[in-house]
Amino acid sequence: MALLFVAVLMLYLYINPLRTYISTWQEAETKRGEVAAMQREHRALLVRQRALEAPGAVETEARRLGMVRKDERAYVVRGLPQGR
Repeated sequence: MALLFVAVLMLYLYINPLRTYISTWQEAETKRGEVAAMQREHRALLVRQRALEAPGAVETEARRLGMVRKDERAYVVRGLPQGR
């Protein structure tokens, strides 16, 4: 009977660390996924940075956003057919 009690006690003592280990392992998997996503985003941002460092890229991006120079006049064209 004492041996059974010791075995149950040992099992009880190992349950909490095992639960902690499993939850830590699952959290590490989640964090690895987040890190991989951030690395992909970082690579995309580096590509975008290199593209914006090209001559004239900032002006092209500003025009895409609808900006004009001080000495230019902006026009809005309405009534165009859809898809053109």
